Amino acid sequence: MEKINIICVDDQREVLSAVLKDLAPLADIFHIEDCESADEALELIDELDAEGEHVALIISDHVMPGKTGVELLTEVSADTRFSHTRKMLLTGQATHADTIEAINSACIDRYFEKPWKAELLCDAAKALVTQYIFDLGIDYRDYQDALDTNVVFARLK
Repeated sequence: MEKINIICVDDQREVLSAVLKDLAPLADIFHIEDCESADEALELIDELDAEGEHVALIISDHVMPGKTGVELLTEVSADTRFSHTRKMLLTGQATHADTIEAINSACIDRYFEKPWKAELLCDAAKALVTQYIFDLGIDYRDYQDALDTNVVFARLK
């Protein structure tokens, strides 16, 4: 079974803890990592890639010291090693221009405003990871209990 990772990035520990709690239903099947900065996240995804692990999804806050979430996700989008990695922006302070930049440059797959609904966040993460697994041709049966059945059925048609 291949190791599939979800990376959560937020400079506020309490927000990061809330995201991890909301993603707990996925933690039995997928490895969920947390980072408190964009630079820490970039180091981690380089390490995971070097170890042959998959980075299926990055969930990032936007407003952080140093690099913003949009800058982080844009950098990941530009790296061909992570061309299939799904990206989600989670923020309460993005402007309309930030949102457009996230869509156009970072190629985000989902956008959530704070506060978010836990079930919707987890469902979106599940769907995005399922898409990643199918896009890479990974044997989905090993992860079946944690996948989005709608995506699975649509991909198997």
